[in-house]
Amino acid sequence: MRNWRERWMAYAGKRSQLAIWTTVVKWIILGSCVGILTGTASALFLKSLDYVTTLRMEHSWLLFLLPLGGALVSYLYFRYGKDSAKGNNLILENIQSGGAPIPLRMAPLVLFGTLVTHLFGGSAGREGTAVQMGGSLADSFGRWIRISPLDRKILLMCGISGGFGSIFGTPLAGTLFGLEVIALGLISHQALLPCFAASFVGDLVATKLWKVHHIHYAVSEFPALGFLVVLKVLLASVIFGLVGMLFSQLTHFLKVRFTLLIKNPMVKSALGGFIIIALVYLVGTREYLGLGLPLIADSFQGEVSPFAFLWKLIFTAFTLGSGFQGGEVTPLFAIGATLGHTLAGLLHMYGPFLASLGFIAVFCGATNTPIACFLMGIELFGSGGAIYMFMACVVSYLFSSHTGIYTSQLIGVSKSHLISVPEGTTLASIKELLKVKREKRDET
Repeated sequence: MRNWRERWMAYAGKRSQLAIWTTVVKWIILGSCVGILTGTASALFLKSLDYVTTLRMEHSWLLFLLPLGGALVSYLYFRYGKDSAKGNNLILENIQSGGAPIPLRMAPLVLFGTLVTHLFGGSAGREGTAVQMGGSLADSFGRWIRISPLDRKILLMCGISGGFGSIFGTPLAGTLFGLEVIALGLISHQALLPCFAASFVGDLVATKLWKVHHIHYAVSEFPALGFLVVLKVLLASVIFGLVGMLFSQLTHFLKVRFTLLIKNPMVKSALGGFIIIALVYLVGTREYLGLGLPLIADSFQGEVSPFAFLWKLIFTAFTLGSGFQGGEVTPLFAIGATLGHTLAGLLHMYGPFLASLGFIAVFCGATNTPIACFLMGIELFGSGGAIYMFMACVVSYLFSSHTGIYTSQLIGVSKSHLISVPEGTTLASIKELLKVKREKRDET
């Protein structure tokens, strides 16, 4: 079989059109296979997530088991997880420079860990779980078919796209997310078709085969283009970017501090659970627990507290910072939508309109994926406000600086020509690099 494949590749390589068609067919098949795996995994996760969320809402006492749940999940990762604890960053590092196989155990571990987080009331999302399951399943599939090292990287990107597109019901955004998230400012067009196949098929499998329903939010009107409207949108977008940066920085700060203060991961997560319980009684509400979907709905259809975005940010940062499993993106949606609703009152604008911009722009500022976020806005809210969505994503991307929730993201192209970034610099190393440069400048 292998000899036949090598002979065919050698033959096709001498004929350009045949080579192109061979590549197209190959990646449609491989991308679709990853889409079937990720779409099925996302459907299982979403249905399980709905179930545990319902349980938590019906049994308020489950919140008091949050410290125990966090300790249990941390123990499982400590005992069996190995490199799985690195989460999304492990997948990014493997795409960038290769490395040891991503363990298949990552998929069940992150699935179980995220469900435990939501069952007991942690504030977390679902994108991280979908991406990690997608990357783990894609890598295992690649090993099974004995794929080449270069094709392995593309297949891992397919895992990211398939997981993201199927978990949110946004196949176009999923495609670009898998391409953009690897490195700031760089997109691999070589992976464009495979990532689209994975995201598109993943979404179809989740929605058509497994009957998963995604929530879409209506924006009934968009303001006419005008100087004052554009000025207000730009101002709000700067704030969206800064809040995205605040979320990233606070989450990373808490992860570092918790680890420095408490060496035992089980005790660390248990303490995080107690902090979340204390925060619930401090603010007097449980609306900041879980995904935050009711907050998003209220941002488009009702009223939310002016500081709801800040409380959701704090709850999520402490949940993830203390070692609980789960993603960041859906809480970022909630933070952005509620912030947009609050700014709409201050800027005298239509609430759902600015909530829709905050929804995608805060997410953009924290993930450095402006094109994916722009496409997500169109897929979720329609194309009526496309020009404003594009403005919001670009401005938020720039003003979030070289920060983000994925510390292993490469900085392919600096956000400013005044900041020189050596090749191979990541978000984790840029701060130290700039610090060294400042010290050298001060010495001279």
